[in-house]
Amino acid sequence: MAKRGQLNVVVVEVSRKFLGETMTTTELRLIPYLQYVMVNEQKLDPRKINEDERIILSKWKTRGLLEGGAGGMTITKEFWQFMCDILLVAYVDHDSYEAVKDITRTESEDA
Repeated sequence: MAKRGQLNVVVVEVSRKFLGETMTTTELRLIPYLQYVMVNEQKLDPRKINEDERIILSKWKTRGLLEGGAGGMTITKEFWQFMCDILLVAYVDHDSYEAVKDITRTESEDA
């Protein structure tokens, strides 16, 4: 059984289908913060994200999933639905699924 906030078989399946790749634990754990931001002030707090998360956000911006940041952020409806799906299987119903090992992605793979 997967723990709360841990990659599991359904997170892998959903992320591959939507993103075209398996998400990392860092990407997974960024999702709840992004949902909080969008439901509340819709502005990222630069003090609450690290360099790895900035790289992830940049990648998602390049893919057209979100725009903006500290000055105001918007996301696509499809990305919002993806985040809700991920939150359900990784944070709400996590103990129904088998855990999987985190992947390591190199910078060249992200480019």
